[in-house]
Amino acid sequence: MFPDLGEFRLIKGILEKSLPLEKKGPEFRDWLPVGDDAAEFDGWLATKDLSVEGTHFCLDWSTPEQAVEKHIVSNVSDISAMGGRPRLALFGLCVGKSWSEDTVRRVSAAVAEGFAKRNIALVGGDTVSGDVGMFSTTLIGEQVAKTRLLRSGARAGDRLFVSGTLGRSVAGLWLLQNRPAGFEAFQDLIQYHLSPSIREDLGARLASTGVCYGALDISDGLSSELNHLALSSGVSLVVEANRIPVDPRVSEMCSRYGLNPMDFVMDGGEEYVLLFTVSAKNDIFSVRGFPDGVYEIGSVQEGTGVYMLEEGKKKIVKAQAWSHL
Repeated sequence: MFPDLGEFRLIKGILEKSLPLEKKGPEFRDWLPVGDDAAEFDGWLATKDLSVEGTHFCLDWSTPEQAVEKHIVSNVSDISAMGGRPRLALFGLCVGKSWSEDTVRRVSAAVAEGFAKRNIALVGGDTVSGDVGMFSTTLIGEQVAKTRLLRSGARAGDRLFVSGTLGRSVAGLWLLQNRPAGFEAFQDLIQYHLSPSIREDLGARLASTGVCYGALDISDGLSSELNHLALSSGVSLVVEANRIPVDPRVSEMCSRYGLNPMDFVMDGGEEYVLLFTVSAKNDIFSVRGFPDGVYEIGSVQEGTGVYMLEEGKKKIVKAQAWSHL
C-alpha cells in the first residue's frame, strides 16, 4: 500500500497502467561498450536520454502529452538504430516548480500510456522537483536478429540510405521561433517537431535482412551523423546532393520564406530517421524485404571524410549540426 503523499500518489498513478514484466531473455547475446546509439550486454541493449524543459521541450508550445511522446521516441529511436526492440524502461521525472496539478497529472498519464502502447514494461525510476521539468529514461531493448547494426558497420562498397524525408523537425522549430506571416499553414511541420512519429520497428526489420550492418539515427543532424558513421567505420562517404530527400513541405516552406532547404536538411536535429548502409545488390535486397519509403543518397568508399557530390564537384561536409555544449 502506497502512503497518501503527493509523490507516492504520482508514482502509483504511473505504475497502475504499467505492463507486467515479461520473463524472457534475448535470443542473441553479445557485448558492446559505449560509443554507439546503445550499449549491449549479454544481448540486452541499453540507452539513456534526457529531455530538459526549455532545451528539448517548451510547454508554451507543446502539450504535456507531446513533450512526453517526443522524449520516449528519442529513446526508442536509439534502440531501433541498433536493430533492437525496446522491452523495459526506468523513468525519472523532475516536476517543474511552475507546473500546475493538471500538468503533472497529464505528464504521468502520458508516461504510463506511452510505454504501455509500445509493449514496454516500466520497471522503476524516481521523482523529484526542480526549477524546470525534466524527463530521464533508461531504455532496455533486446537484439532481435543475429546481424547487429553499428556505427562502425559501414564497409567500402556499401550503398548509403536514409529512411525518410528530411528537414521537418528543424523547419517546425524555425516556424515556432519566428512565426512569420502565414506560418499556421505549416502545422504539420510544427507537429512533427513537437511530437515526431517514426517507424519504430524499422531497425529490427533492417537487421533481419542480413545485408544491413551500419546504422545510426539522425538525432543531431545529417551532417553530423554522416561524419559519425564515416569516422566510426573508418571509411569515406560520398553523398549525391540531388538524391537527398528534402521533405516536400520543407521545400514549400522555404520557397515561401526565401530560405535554403539544404540548411534544414543538413544541420537540423531531432529527425529520428535512420541513416544506414547496405551490402547487397538491389535485387537481393528487395527479395529480402527491403522496406518502402527509403532513399539511396550515396555510397561508402575507402578513405576518410564525408563529401557532397554536386554538379560533378566534390566538397567536404563538416559536422555543423546540433551540439548540447
